[in-house]
Amino acid sequence: MSSIMNMKMCRLPQRGFFLYLFLFSMVIFLAKCSQGLGESVGTKLELIHRHHLQPMTKLERLRQLLHSDIIRQRSISESLRLKKIRNTTGRRQVLENPNATYYHPDCSNSSRRDKSGCVSGKMTMNSGADFGTGQYFVSFSVGSPAQRFVLIADTGSDLTWMNCKYRCHGAQCRKKTRKRRVFRADHSSSFDTVPCSSRMCKIELASLFSLTRCPSPHTPCAYDYRYLDGSAALGIFANETVTFGLTNGTKGRIHNVLVGCSESSTGQSFQEADGVMGLGYSNYSFALKAAEKFGGKFSYCLVDHLSPQNVSSYLIFGSHKTEYSITTHYRMRQTELVLGVVNPFYAVNIKGISLGSIMLKIPAEVWNVNGGGGVILDSGSSLTFLTQPAYQPVMAALKLSLINFTRLNLDIPQLEFCVNSTGFDESLVPRLVFHFADGARFEPPVKSYVIDVAPGAKCLGFVPSNWPGASVIGNIMQQNHIWEFDLANNRLSFGSSSCT
Repeated sequence: MSSIMNMKMCRLPQRGFFLYLFLFSMVIFLAKCSQGLGESVGTKLELIHRHHLQPMTKLERLRQLLHSDIIRQRSISESLRLKKIRNTTGRRQVLENPNATYYHPDCSNSSRRDKSGCVSGKMTMNSGADFGTGQYFVSFSVGSPAQRFVLIADTGSDLTWMNCKYRCHGAQCRKKTRKRRVFRADHSSSFDTVPCSSRMCKIELASLFSLTRCPSPHTPCAYDYRYLDGSAALGIFANETVTFGLTNGTKGRIHNVLVGCSESSTGQSFQEADGVMGLGYSNYSFALKAAEKFGGKFSYCLVDHLSPQNVSSYLIFGSHKTEYSITTHYRMRQTELVLGVVNPFYAVNIKGISLGSIMLKIPAEVWNVNGGGGVILDSGSSLTFLTQPAYQPVMAALKLSLINFTRLNLDIPQLEFCVNSTGFDESLVPRLVFHFADGARFEPPVKSYVIDVAPGAKCLGFVPSNWPGASVIGNIMQQNHIWEFDLANNRLSFGSSSCT
């Protein structure tokens, strides 16, 4: 994208030699564009990144994402252990607001399948594999007129923010940045800052790291938002309008969405995106704000984590039934969604793990979310972390199925068991099943826990974590499944799907 912008700005070279170089560059550029004929050129250009010029190997990508995953997991477990629970008062009232405008969430009734009936909001979702990251990206349009960005979809954070310039004039605004896009707040007629003197800034946004400084009553409320992996974003809070597509082919808008205008950010996690979409369970997360308009629920379907950028799925608010088909032999299952225990994360009640129909011997307290253990679903973590009492029996059982393959030392300390995958057949691996306390079963595909890490090499995709602490089901384990979070009824539904 930056290359194209520079070409528009440069002057036509006058000397023959430079003219030749210019024309040669144009030929290469047009040749690349021609490969995308028939597709959305704008979308493809917006997702071009420097890692396409210096591609990362699978092994390099894995090492990078493991670093962030481990720091994030340690912080999750510490938060659960210390019971640093945010006050959830009023959260259900937000979802049950009688004045909220709800679209029909149920598509199963044919009488609702009309233009004014079963309508959901949707945003395009892609794997970040092409950019060397283990995150999933969502297309996000904000402001009036709308400006488009690519944000990290994170169920473990509650603030939605973009790289941003506020009251920026002159040369400073034109200064180049390593980021791909920047939200120009002054170009949006709906950008409305939160005053630092307001109760909202002083009290309500304290959990989102609002700062106490307030030079004048109308100065925007500032934040220093800190993430579990040590990353941070600094900026100001504002209310904005978000635009998205509807499943009936029209556009929808949500007004007065709390967003962060981040003028600076630090950390490896943000280098591949324009910001973060907060989908966690919190009063001010975008998940709750959008879900309240569509029956109190949202869902996503994660394509294979190694999918290229032109393979996409959707983040959906409301019913997903018009967008995805469930694998024929695999119906949607339901289990309890545990809210408010380790905010802003979504926890579930697991009672055990089986391998090849044999229930493994794992102490019950490992799964007790109220007793220092438990399991959370996290779209912001790539691999799946199991506390030691669960990790050891799972790994011991899986190793037996791969005993005939040559073991490899790939210098990835966190992944204990890797093998030469020549001749590998998934049927050799017993199926792993997560058993929920209320009887539901989650059976991920083998590729989600015997993962590709390099050509001819596979590893068992589990990482050990300390006990007591929380286990984390990461996005690789969640891939090729629909996950629906029903916040109004505390229900999690899931089902196998190609996601396309």
